[in-house]
Amino acid sequence: MNFLARLNRPWLHFILLGSLLFYLQGLFFPAPRPVVGPLNQARLEALMQQWFATTGRLPTPEQKERMVAAELDRDMLFQRALELDLHRYDTVIYQRLLRNMQFLRMGQGKSDQELYEMALEMRLHLGDEVVKRRLIQVMEQLMLAANPPATPTAAELEAEFTQRQQELRRPPRYSIEHIYFNREREEEMPEVIAKIQQEGLSAEEARALSSPFLPGYRFRHQTPDQLARHFGASFVKNLQESDPVAGQWSGPVRSTYGFHYVWIEALEPDREATLEEVSTQLMRDLESRAKAQALRDSIAALRERYEVRL
Repeated sequence: MNFLARLNRPWLHFILLGSLLFYLQGLFFPAPRPVVGPLNQARLEALMQQWFATTGRLPTPEQKERMVAAELDRDMLFQRALELDLHRYDTVIYQRLLRNMQFLRMGQGKSDQELYEMALEMRLHLGDEVVKRRLIQVMEQLMLAANPPATPTAAELEAEFTQRQQELRRPPRYSIEHIYFNREREEEMPEVIAKIQQEGLSAEEARALSSPFLPGYRFRHQTPDQLARHFGASFVKNLQESDPVAGQWSGPVRSTYGFHYVWIEALEPDREATLEEVSTQLMRDLESRAKAQALRDSIAALRERYEVRL
């Protein structure tokens, strides 16, 4: 029997014709995609209230659109996780549903597994925000595992350093000691300062003339921001305006607490950072951006599987 004779079989024609029809049906009449959205009015109002509570103002139309799109992406990730039955394999969700059942005082006398199955039958996992956040987190981890972010290169690190040099500039640092005058002792200040100068007292010797100051009296290698946490921003501003010189007294310098006579032990001027100093920070930032971009790309690809209704 030759090859053409073998093809002349009714059952073979039936299979080929059925396969062709099935292919054409999928091509011209594809199955409808699952629908995500739109958000109902209650959720829209909740998002608006959350935005207002955080920012103190209403979102612009563009901000509202981005906010709604982000919420729909969360719904899509949640729906995809449910389709993959991820909630059935996660211990965090298992424990959460058990706690919910115990709180509701349902299923008395049943085992944990029976309570868990009962919670699923009652669809408690669908309305629990903790479960939703967990499933979204698991989906994001799976997406990053399937589409891992690229590792930043040395050239990207150099470019990031060059672009952010001004931002990364190292602030000045001060090593100081001070004599504190509270408001009740302001009148004594000229006399005490004169005594320090005339007797050539060191900062440690002059400390006996200070009012008590809870944060302390000696501060080493402090940035302006660090000094401001101890003395207040006005102290830092007034100290800088007094043109301090290392190895000399400066002041009196006013702060939010009173006055300070300040011994300048050392001054380190601000300077540009070296790549070695900031490479860890820059690499962390680059990796974070790459991870965020990989996740955005994965979510965009997943949207093709759904009909997202704004």
